[in-house]
Amino acid sequence: MDDLIITGTDHELITKLQTELHAIFHMKDLIKLAGLVGTTSVDTSMEVNVKYRKDEGDLLPDPTLYRRLVGSFIYLTTTRPDISYVVHQVSQFMSSPRHLHFVAVRRIIRYLKGSSTRGLFFPKASSLQLMAYSDVD
Repeated sequence: MDDLIITGTDHELITKLQTELHAIFHMKDLIKLAGLVGTTSVDTSMEVNVKYRKDEGDLLPDPTLYRRLVGSFIYLTTTRPDISYVVHQVSQFMSSPRHLHFVAVRRIIRYLKGSSTRGLFFPKASSLQLMAYSDVD
């Protein structure tokens, strides 16, 4: 797996999981890399009435972080359909992301941090089975 978003309401449990995973795998904290530690939440995942264009603003000097974050968001839409539209919007600029597009990605992260109780939850007692597949090539 290239990227993983860990989300939930129990910050202590998330930190413990990150520590255990870091002991086994080489990991980077994309939240820290994006400069979003300690940020506050926003009400919506996307600015209202903003049209993003492929040629507006300066290109990001290194689009790697942008691509990794958007790639993680794509997986997250499985349990967070509320971000599907905005993730679709920012994923259109993967080939040449600009600073304005990265601002939108940062807004999505702030939204997710402030809305951790939203989304689809799968309780242990449920007969529902969640199956996932990964192509590790």
